[in-house]
Amino acid sequence: MEINKENISAWLKELQQSICSQLELADGKSKFSNEPWVREEGGGGISKVIKEGAVIEKGGVMYSAVHGDAPDFLFKEDQHSASPNSYLDLHLPKEKELKPQFYATGISIVIHPISPMVPIIHMNIRYFEMPARGGEDNGTKWLGGGIDLTPHYIVEEDAQFFHTQLKTVCDKHHATYYPKFKKWADDYFYIKHRNETRGIGGVFFDRLNSEGDMTFEKNIAFWKGIGQSFAPIYTELIKRNKAKTYSNQQKQWQLLRRGRYVEFNLVYDKGTKFGLETNGRIESILMSLPKFASWEYSFVPEKNSSEEKTLSLLKKEINWVS
Repeated sequence: MEINKENISAWLKELQQSICSQLELADGKSKFSNEPWVREEGGGGISKVIKEGAVIEKGGVMYSAVHGDAPDFLFKEDQHSASPNSYLDLHLPKEKELKPQFYATGISIVIHPISPMVPIIHMNIRYFEMPARGGEDNGTKWLGGGIDLTPHYIVEEDAQFFHTQLKTVCDKHHATYYPKFKKWADDYFYIKHRNETRGIGGVFFDRLNSEGDMTFEKNIAFWKGIGQSFAPIYTELIKRNKAKTYSNQQKQWQLLRRGRYVEFNLVYDKGTKFGLETNGRIESILMSLPKFASWEYSFVPEKNSSEEKTLSLLKKEINWVS
């Protein structure tokens, strides 16, 4: 099959439906809504949202394919940043009147469970292209994505399972991908003002085209593998943890951890910024936020508690697969 934006977009829509079907089975109660939407400047998407389920309190599997004039915020003075947070800092001319066109399509998923014993999960996979402008350059296209897990309580066996599954997908395609993209996730999903990671990380990659022996076609296969890994991984984690009992104290801790999740998404997340700056559908962009969250002044967990243990593991460079 030819690799082009139409086929990529069609595959993403199929993946969206497959993931929704598997999550509905895992939840056992609620179904996803289906809301097509149109972006005035070009393109649109399909928002699928589930809420008030047996396991899932709020979640969304959002597909979008948008195009049009490149937004002004893509024009950067400094084009040399090596930060993993700078994936939108494209090599574009500063003359905004040139208005190069862009096309971006992807799926973004966030699931907030009812139980504090079931982790939050996020996945995003995306394709971006900017065609050549009248012979000035060859244009650009790339793949991005990743999965990360945010347990309210870190269960080391679950963390090992999660990272082992991702490593298996990465290793199938290139031996360097897991360590490289695991580090990228550690650095990206980091709440600087709290000096803690959002969760236990996962993998994160961006501007992936062709490099060395990895052609764009090979990287498409890797990219698809990451997308297809989401549902088997998360439904297994639901199965392991959904029946566990929990206390009101643990529920309050869950709300505090959700507060950290909100802080990251509104302060640091580049996908949120991209959606807002390109006039995306606000309800879809902010779907990642939980229904309820909490902030408590100067909260300190009890000594030797599960909460303290979780905080001690919210740091970079933990090797979960050894």
